[in-house]
Amino acid sequence: MEAMLDKIYQLLTVYGLKVLAALAIFFIGRWVAGGVRKLVERIMTKGKVEHTLVTFTSNMAYIGLLVFIVIAALGQLGIQTTSFIAILGAAGLAVGLALQGALSNFAAGFLLIIFRPFKVGDLIEAAGVFGVVEAIQIFTTQLKTADNKTVIVPNAKLTDDNIVNWTVKGTRRVDMVFGIGYDDDIDKARSLMADIIAEDSRILKTPEPQISVSELADSSVNFVVRPWVKVEDYWGVFFDLTEKIKKAFDANGVSIPFPQRDVHVYRHGAEVQEKSA
Repeated sequence: MEAMLDKIYQLLTVYGLKVLAALAIFFIGRWVAGGVRKLVERIMTKGKVEHTLVTFTSNMAYIGLLVFIVIAALGQLGIQTTSFIAILGAAGLAVGLALQGALSNFAAGFLLIIFRPFKVGDLIEAAGVFGVVEAIQIFTTQLKTADNKTVIVPNAKLTDDNIVNWTVKGTRRVDMVFGIGYDDDIDKARSLMADIIAEDSRILKTPEPQISVSELADSSVNFVVRPWVKVEDYWGVFFDLTEKIKKAFDANGVSIPFPQRDVHVYRHGAEVQEKSA
C-alpha cells in the first residue's frame, strides 16, 4: 500500500505540475484569444469594414489562436505535437485543393469589401448582369434586375470582369437618336426638341443637354439628343422624351422617315399566254 502511494506521489510530482501548466496555458490562452477576437472586431468596426468580413476575420483569428494554444498545452504534457502539426498541414492542403473555387470567391469577396467598387443599393453592370446590389457576402453578391429577378453572382466572376457602377457619380446621360426627313427644317426640329427638354424638370441644366446633327443617313438627317439626369430618373426621362418628341414632330409637320420598299410583281406565265394568243 505504501509502495502504491509512493508511486502515485511520484506521478503527481512529475506530471502534476505539467498538467497544471497545460491547463493554465489552455485557459489563459483561450481568454487571450477571446480578447484578440474582440480587439479585431473593434478595430475593423471603427474602420467601417463590412460586418460579414468583421465576423469572419475575428472568428478565424480566434480559431487560429485556439489551435496554437491546444498544441502548446499538449506539448507541455510531453506529447509529441510534430505529428499533429503535420496532420493539420496535410489537412489544410487537402481542403485548400478541394475548395479552390470557394477560396477564390472568398478572396474576391475580401477585395470587394476592402476596396468597395460598389455598395448595397448601387446600380451596376458586371459579369453579364445589370441590376441593383442587394447584398455583398463573403462568397457571393446578390443583385436584383430590372424585372425583379434575384441573381447570385460568385465574387470571383465580378473581380475577373469589368465593373460598371452607374450610381457612384450620381448622374447619367440619356443617349437618344431622332431622325427627320431631308425636306424638313433642321432648326425647327432642334427648337422643338429643345423646348421639350427645357420643360422637363428632371433634366439637369448642368451639364447642358446636347442636341446636334450627327449623321446624314440614307433616308434621314439624324440628331443625337443627350440630356443629363439623376440615375433614378433615367428610364422615366428616356420613355417620356421619346413619346413627347414624336408627338411634337407630328403636330408641327416634321416627318420621321422609316424604311420603305417598292415591290414589283412580274407574271411570267401570263406574258407567255398573251404572246401565244
